[in-house]
Amino acid sequence: MCVAIRGAVQGVGFRPFVYRLAHDMGIRGWVSNSAAGVTIEAESDEPTLRRFLARLESEKPAIAIVQTLEAVFLDPAGFHTFEIRPSTTGTNRTLVMPDLTTCSDCIADIFQPTNRRFRYPFTNCTNCGPRFSIISALPYDRHATTMARFTMCAACAQEYSDPANRRFHAQPNACPACGPRLALWDRKGATLAQADAALVAAAQAIRAGSIVAVKGLGGFHLVVDARSEPAVRELRRRKHREEKPFAVLVPSLADALRLCHASAVEQQLLRSPASPIVLLRRRKADEVALAVAPGNPTLGVMLPSTPLHHLLLSELGFSVIATSGNLSDEPICTDEREALARLGDIADLFLVHDRPILHHVDDSIVRELAGRELVLRRARGLAPLPIAIKDEVPTTLALGAQQKSAIGAAIGSDVFISQHIGDLENQASLQAFTAVIAAFSELYQLRPQTVACDLHPDYLSTQYAEQMGIPVVRVQHHLAHAFACMADNQLEPPVLAVTWDGSGFAGDGTVWGGDMLHITPRGYRRVACLRPFPLLGNAKAVREPRRAALALLFEIFADAAFTLDQPAVRAFSAPELAVLAQVLRRRTNSPLTTSAGRLFDAVASLLDLRHLATFEGQAAMELEFALPAHPEDNSYPYAISTDDDHLVLDWEPMVRALIAEAPDNLAHAAARFHNTLVEMATEVAGRVQERNVVLSGGCLQNRYLCERLVSRLRAAGFSPYWHQRVPPNDGGIALGQVLAVRYLSSLRKE
Repeated sequence: MCVAIRGAVQGVGFRPFVYRLAHDMGIRGWVSNSAAGVTIEAESDEPTLRRFLARLESEKPAIAIVQTLEAVFLDPAGFHTFEIRPSTTGTNRTLVMPDLTTCSDCIADIFQPTNRRFRYPFTNCTNCGPRFSIISALPYDRHATTMARFTMCAACAQEYSDPANRRFHAQPNACPACGPRLALWDRKGATLAQADAALVAAAQAIRAGSIVAVKGLGGFHLVVDARSEPAVRELRRRKHREEKPFAVLVPSLADALRLCHASAVEQQLLRSPASPIVLLRRRKADEVALAVAPGNPTLGVMLPSTPLHHLLLSELGFSVIATSGNLSDEPICTDEREALARLGDIADLFLVHDRPILHHVDDSIVRELAGRELVLRRARGLAPLPIAIKDEVPTTLALGAQQKSAIGAAIGSDVFISQHIGDLENQASLQAFTAVIAAFSELYQLRPQTVACDLHPDYLSTQYAEQMGIPVVRVQHHLAHAFACMADNQLEPPVLAVTWDGSGFAGDGTVWGGDMLHITPRGYRRVACLRPFPLLGNAKAVREPRRAALALLFEIFADAAFTLDQPAVRAFSAPELAVLAQVLRRRTNSPLTTSAGRLFDAVASLLDLRHLATFEGQAAMELEFALPAHPEDNSYPYAISTDDDHLVLDWEPMVRALIAEAPDNLAHAAARFHNTLVEMATEVAGRVQERNVVLSGGCLQNRYLCERLVSRLRAAGFSPYWHQRVPPNDGGIALGQVLAVRYLSSLRKE
């Protein structure tokens, strides 16, 4: 019998599992890795072989993912034993496993004084450790990883060759005698300590208030004592990160539960093999510095994911900030020499090692929403696992958007989603973007027939697509959002899509962002949008919520807006108001927008919450944070009119009511605003009468907004769907572009 298995079956101990199972059942033959997955030839009587097949699926390693298992019965070949054969090459169709958090057995090893890996920070086995960050080619073998430079000692080689050992064919297997080593450097790259002494000295420096750049699995973290207000503020100053929250690395689940409330789902996420940052509601503020997450009722919390982090946190005994090793808006550093150059003005010391990182990987970010996981940033532990789609599609490279960049590669019926790259705002991020494309092309032997990109002509990803010399399909931003959510939920048209975000180029002279699309097998159209208003100063409006508020007031009150006794107006000086009045009257550099994201900004400013933003989405976050623990059901009034072929959701009655109340109860106003948006979308769904409703776009990261939409739509008889495995923000755009290319192609054929 010949068995071909596709899926995440390399780097997970699958061949050793097959070897042990075959020997247990008295089966003869062989197993081998191939570029397509795992191939088995098994010889025995037919009943035994059928039991073998059943056990392959039911007893497979917990971290393995079997997509397909195909078996063909053949004539006996006369095998005498069962063996693991060398890997074969060919067309790459197997899945590259993401890096996996340290398993409990390896944790026990590094804390057991009699174990030869005691306090060794690069301990791993077939169940855990580096995968994607170190692989250069498929099949997944040691020579195709950055561990190739380390020759196993006799003891490690014996483990690697012993079928009964959990390190049997563990490709990154190593120990203190033969594996990577730590070193502690100063800012000039001079070695201060090595091996365990380097870790101890780094911990002492962190305890004393220093900032230490730590080379981890997929890049550098900047680490400081999370309890120290001066240390955290100094990190903010050096990193140029004024208010955006930092993630907190805690020693244990018990520490996480002491800091934050965590549901059963959230605790499961913390302990999962991906070990992501989980957004949790804070329980106590006095155990971490206020500067960690200023004014934020939540904390991003993660558990140690590598032996190095376990050892460091054990040495310290308290929680630390572990934020990406970069300047704001730059990609994470992966090389120690690069880190000296880029982080030399931030870090006091550098805890480095000599295992190269081939692929940068940030920490994934997730939250619980409506009782299940919602991925907000797809990276370590999740990338580059694919999203399976219904039918095979032509090989397509999707380049995503400008913000929260991630690429996608469609091969057959899989769409492989890259790790989070970041915003394509500078040369460093563009280099990271092109490096990810090159890596995917090499790993998957990618020869795309089509490249998909955004409609926006100024996006660097769009410009890159146009230079590739292959057919380009430009996909409207919000259509891509809709298809991303559809793919995440295995949906096909028809659907009604709520696509609410900051902005998306539409090609009609306006900036979309508060739109609802009706997508059918025969075509799609915008059926509703928020009433347009000027994007005052264009890009400046994104950084200044007060500009969005002033634009709304001008739309309602005309010139009288500039004399209103209103917080958003008072946020400007008299000379500023005079200039902006002229800009609004002449509509200079102020395109019309339907953006839901800017509407959130405007309301935050009208309520005196936030007039100037220091990071993307800050005003909307603070408006969400202002919600009461048990929000009311009431909403503000609104109107719906018809403009050509679509409905216009008019926010003017809502804004008039909001500012007329001049509410002392901020929570009351925040709840009514959220509820009004929900009622608008629900009424449109009632008019369109399409049963399946998908929810996508950056605004749908808002837990209350999304959960209330789900609840109201269900109560109205609709079936709402929201994101799970890919982000609702622009990190999911590449997946949507792939599915949109297939959809648009089918429309052209009709």
